[in-house]
Amino acid sequence: MRNADATRERILEAAMAEFSAYGIAGARVDRIAKAAGCNKNMIYIYYENKETLFTTILQMHLTRVYDELVFTPEDLPGYAARVFDFTMANPNLMRLMTWFSLEQKTDNPAERTAAHNAKVVELTQAQSAGQIGAAFPPNFLLTAIMALSTAWTATNPFGPSIDSSATNKSDELRDAISRVVGLMIRDSEDSV
Repeated sequence: MRNADATRERILEAAMAEFSAYGIAGARVDRIAKAAGCNKNMIYIYYENKETLFTTILQMHLTRVYDELVFTPEDLPGYAARVFDFTMANPNLMRLMTWFSLEQKTDNPAERTAAHNAKVVELTQAQSAGQIGAAFPPNFLLTAIMALSTAWTATNPFGPSIDSSATNKSDELRDAISRVVGLMIRDSEDSV
């Protein structure tokens, strides 16, 4: 059993590298098998097909994101900074997410939709309780925070390609993102 688990782990690691580099359509099971040091048939035995393997990889890493990035509606600037740090430290995951968005071979994982909806509920509650300003609807606010926090990842067509030197100043970027999010959640009466 231990050998089978080790083989699955090698397949998942190789598949993550392959899918993040080539997407679903461009990925080759032959290359995954070679990188994992296993027979191509083992991949089909464990995961049935390439799409199922991709979905497994995506769900595995999204679960990791949900576990590691605790959502804090009472500290959205801190949350945005943590998202920035996480995405900058995990470029393969960001490439995987980009390929998923481009190819849409599978439906959005239910866990991703549920996590998003739960955050929107928490933002709604925080706005109702007066913890954060209500100048922007919760869905917009969450999307803006995620877009801003991931703007300097390698897959974003704006941040790194327009201002490539900024990625060398991650502390300044993190601080600026936190400050912008802080401004977004202020009550409209507080804004300048």
